[in-house]
Amino acid sequence: MKPFFVLIKCALGRSYEVATAIADAEIASEIYSTAGDHDLIAKFYVEDEADIGHFVNQKVQTVPGIVDTKTVITFKAF
Repeated sequence: MKPFFVLIKCALGRSYEVATAIADAEIASEIYSTAGDHDLIAKFYVEDEADIGHFVNQKVQTVPGIVDTKTVITFKAF
């Protein structure tokens, strides 16, 4: 499984709605509220052969209330 994170900007006043929708879809392993340039950060896992870009495009960016996303791909360092 490949882990990656998505930083999410939400429409004003919709952060909790977006977080709930992602949680209800059961696509993220963890979801956190953040301060700063983004409203939420979510951790996802996909199968090793899965296309992360396609997953984000089809499963995350389609959630109502999301304005922008930034995907952070992780690598095993140790």
